[in-house]
Amino acid sequence: MRILLVEDEQRLADALEYILKKNKFAVDVAFDGITGQDMAESGIYDLIILDRMLPGKEGVTILRELRAKGIKSAVIFLTARDTIANKVEGLDAGADDYLIKPFSTEELLARIRALGRRSQSSLLGDKIIIGALTLDPLRCEAAYGNETVKLTIKEAQLLELLMRNHGQVLTKEQILDRIWGFDNEVDVNCVEIYIYYLRRKLDPQKCKVRIDTIRGIGYCLNGG
Repeated sequence: MRILLVEDEQRLADALEYILKKNKFAVDVAFDGITGQDMAESGIYDLIILDRMLPGKEGVTILRELRAKGIKSAVIFLTARDTIANKVEGLDAGADDYLIKPFSTEELLARIRALGRRSQSSLLGDKIIIGALTLDPLRCEAAYGNETVKLTIKEAQLLELLMRNHGQVLTKEQILDRIWGFDNEVDVNCVEIYIYYLRRKLDPQKCKVRIDTIRGIGYCLNGG
């Protein structure tokens, strides 16, 4: 499961990131609302842990805008506001769960596991189709015609990002941030390498889509 943590309290964010990674989750962290929303809109996250009070943009506003844009990632709100009215507002905005600060890490992990089980069946059918190309992100498989292509996790995430942004140019920096995380030591050359891997695995003549290089900028999935 890939998780986005949007939390402005540095010590809490660091602690949660450590605990989540220790429990084998892939985690990216944003410390303000604007950055968090930008990362969430990539659509690559299974779960977003979203603080309600954030600098830049408030959590409920972020969630409403994500849902309006069709982002289906499960969302757990973290908040110090424990009134019924606040809970109702968060849930009505599209949250799947609500956790009041302070909370135990065991409870957070249990709620994450519960949401993972709840969404598993829908994720299995959540395939992306463009042209003759079908991507199953959960199984890391692409298919076209009678061919099925196994992808690595990073290849599947990259192809999903390109397909969800079909016809839009993504810079190398945007791809790097959204696939490898904003806090990483990976060079942009890594993006070029994984684009090369995808091109080797996907026959544009058969799948009817191609990954175009936009010189000096980045890449764009076209066709279909």
